[in-house]
Amino acid sequence: MPEDHAEADLLAKIQAGDPSVLEEVMRRYNQRLYRVTRSIVQDDAAAEDVLQLAYIQAFTHMSQFAGRSQLSTWLTRIAIREAIRHRRKAQQLARREDTSQGHTMSDAHATVPDPESQAYTAELKRLMESSIDALPQSYRLVFVCREVEGLSTAETAEALQIGEEAVKTRLHRARAMLRRELFSRAGASSVEAFSFHLTRCDSVVQRVLAAVLTSAKPLGRA
Repeated sequence: MPEDHAEADLLAKIQAGDPSVLEEVMRRYNQRLYRVTRSIVQDDAAAEDVLQLAYIQAFTHMSQFAGRSQLSTWLTRIAIREAIRHRRKAQQLARREDTSQGHTMSDAHATVPDPESQAYTAELKRLMESSIDALPQSYRLVFVCREVEGLSTAETAEALQIGEEAVKTRLHRARAMLRRELFSRAGASSVEAFSFHLTRCDSVVQRVLAAVLTSAKPLGRA
């Protein structure tokens, strides 16, 4: 089904108050939203937590969706907001821990090997993800939206609430920062990065449904 027709069908079900639409929405957009949140929080487990919170926020405030943008864009903005909030809290906690322990996070990383970094080194396919992770957040988010998730320049600009020229500039700089030989050694295309596999998708869907369906009237009806 074409994207616009699929979204129209989902919106019709939402407006009719059909609870089965929740799972349809999640299974349709889990991959995109996971990749976007993962590009911000840079941790698989944290990205799943953020994704769950984003869906709960969206489904319990569905009446606020005015239809001025695509449903997928609206969900993406919510996911980005939740991911940024999570990252800020994590950074604040890390700074407090550093102060109380009398050393910096960089000192801790220098003495304790990073298991995730070791995994990237051991598995060539994962090296591509570590390279994307190393990008500045503003470039990384644009790169994931455009090159990994395949959004258009206009869609990315709308989701991130920046201008299209800013999207083009950041994407150009992100590409320049990534070493092409790293991708060729990885033996994988960029669309394979940060995959949200079926078992993890099922887990998020079940947790969100359990949370949302126990609340009163989670869909579009007031």
